[in-house]
Amino acid sequence: MKEIKVVQIGCGKMSRFTMRYLTEKGCELIGAFDINEKIINKIIKEVFEEVDSDIKIENITNLENRLLELKPDIAIITTMSLLNDVYEVLKICAKCGVNAITTCEEAFNSYNSNPVKTKELDKLAKENNCTLTGSGYQDVYWGNLISTLAGSSYKIEKIKGSSSYNVEDYGLALAKAHGAGLTLEEFEKEVAASDNISSEEREKLINNGEFLPSYMWNVNGWLASKLNLHIINQTQKCIPTTCSHDIHSDTLNMDVKKGMATGMSAVVTSETEEGILIETECIGKIYAKEDFDKNEWTLFGEPNTTLIINHPQTVELTCATVVNRIPDVINSKPGFILTCEMDELKYITKSLPKYVK
Repeated sequence: MKEIKVVQIGCGKMSRFTMRYLTEKGCELIGAFDINEKIINKIIKEVFEEVDSDIKIENITNLENRLLELKPDIAIITTMSLLNDVYEVLKICAKCGVNAITTCEEAFNSYNSNPVKTKELDKLAKENNCTLTGSGYQDVYWGNLISTLAGSSYKIEKIKGSSSYNVEDYGLALAKAHGAGLTLEEFEKEVAASDNISSEEREKLINNGEFLPSYMWNVNGWLASKLNLHIINQTQKCIPTTCSHDIHSDTLNMDVKKGMATGMSAVVTSETEEGILIETECIGKIYAKEDFDKNEWTLFGEPNTTLIINHPQTVELTCATVVNRIPDVINSKPGFILTCEMDELKYITKSLPKYVK
C-alpha cells in the first residue's frame, strides 16, 4: 500500500492529537466529520492550529455518502464512550467497507456488555471485508502491559488494578457518563442504581443492549481473553467521588458544589474458572489541584508484582495508541476484532504505510 487514507470522525479534544499524529506518521487525512455546528465547514487548521490540514470539517449527516466517495482505508472515531452511541457510525463504516478504530471504551470488548449489536457489526464487517475495533489507553496500560507482567509470574491468584483520570480532558459526554455534577441522590438514581440488580437482571440488560458498563467491565473481559481465563461471574459497583470544597468544571460549565458528585469510582470483580480473581477500579472525576492521573496494578501470587505509573499523559497516550494501531487494523481479518487478537502494539519507527502487509 502506497498510502493510508484516513477520515476523522469526531473533531473534539482527542482529534487534535490523532489528526496530527497520523499525518506526521505518513498517513493522508482526507476527511473530517462532526456534529458541532460551530466547527462544521471550518478548515481543520483554523480549529486546530497544530494540525496542518486544509480539509474542511463536514456534517456527520453526510457520512455514508462521503465515505463511498472518499473510499478511505480507515476511519478514526473519537466521540462517545458507549457502543450504543457509536453504533450507527460503526455500522455506516462497516456497510461502506471502511476499517474503523474507535476510542469508545466499551468497544474495547463490547462482546461482554452489548453482544447483540457487537455481533451485528461483526457480521456486517465480515460481509464487507473490513475490520472494526476499539483501542486507546486501555489497550496498553490496562491490557497488554498487564498480560506481559503475567507472563513473568510463576503463579497468579489475583490481579488488582486501579486507574484514575480527569474527566475534564475527555469532553462532555464522558463527564456526564461518570455522573459528574450530579447530587448524590441523583447519582444513586441515575448511575449507581443500575448495578443494584441480580445476575439474571444484569444478563437480561446485556442481551437487550441496555447495560451500562464501566470501563473496567470490558477490560476484565479483554484481560481474561488475553490470558486464556474463563469468567464465571462478574459484577460492578459505581461509587460517587466528592470534593471537600466547591470545584469548577469547564467541561460541564458549572461549579460542582461541595458534596456533589465530581465523578465516580467503578469497581469490577470477575471470578474465573481457573481460580484467578480480577478486581479492577477506574476513577474518573473532575480533578482538584492535588489530583493527578495514576495507573497501579498488582499481581498477587508468586511473586507479588506491583506496577505504578504516575502522571501518565492519558490523552496523548490514548491517541498515539490508536494511531499506532492503524496498520494492525488494516492487516487484521475482517469482523469486529478485539486488539487482544491482534499483534502486540509496536512503536512506529517508519511511516505507517510501511507496516501494512
